[in-house]
Amino acid sequence: MISYALLCDNGHRFDSWFRSSDDCADQMAHGLVACPKCGSVHVSKALMAPTVRSSKKAAGHPSEMEAPERVPALAGDQKKLAAAVKALREAVIAESDYVGDRFAEEARRIHEDEEKGRGIYGEATPVEVRELHEDGIAVLPLPTLPDDHN
Repeated sequence: MISYALLCDNGHRFDSWFRSSDDCADQMAHGLVACPKCGSVHVSKALMAPTVRSSKKAAGHPSEMEAPERVPALAGDQKKLAAAVKALREAVIAESDYVGDRFAEEARRIHEDEEKGRGIYGEATPVEVRELHEDGIAVLPLPTLPDDHN
């Protein structure tokens, strides 16, 4: 999993996890990544400064000494966030009906009051998701976590 710093066209910065760089680019190209503050799907990668750690210790003159190692400050928080996301996903699944590849059709029927409103989850193509969004039907992907691929 890769965490990217993202920026929407309204200037809001946020982070999101993706399976790969290609997955990130594909989701952004299909309008599947939305700003959590304003909902804009016009999102791009923001500049990121990598944290580089070294196990070597410099010796000699103080000007040749390395800066102290930087440990990612959010490592513990990221674990808590992943646990919270997993719990949220499990709650959605437990309280919703699985509709498989009929997700877009079922979401549209519920939105148009042709069926009783209820929580659903399933699969939809990027085109189906885009069409649902264009018609004002709010849908979100269930998050995937690193453990899902083990």
